[in-house]
Amino acid sequence: MTKREIIEELLARRHRFTHRESETIVNAMFDAMANSLMRGERIEIRGFGSFAVKQRRARQGRNPKTGQLVSVDAKQIPFFRAGKELRIEVNGAEEAAR
Repeated sequence: MTKREIIEELLARRHRFTHRESETIVNAMFDAMANSLMRGERIEIRGFGSFAVKQRRARQGRNPKTGQLVSVDAKQIPFFRAGKELRIEVNGAEEAAR
């Protein structure tokens, strides 16, 4: 699902919002989430999952083309962990499709 599809879903469920208002709501939500993650905070959405930032250590990697060793800097990456309810729903949908 893309951001545009999320906006369209919001419009379909809440007819009182205009397209511009729906777009503003979705953008504000994503901006707030990104800002929280940049501050190192954890985001938890009950029934869906949680977002956090994980630290990756510096390491030695290899250039796949040449095989030469390359230094990879330490970095922070966003990480999503699905909640129990979401996992059950996804697995239930998977079994119903069989």
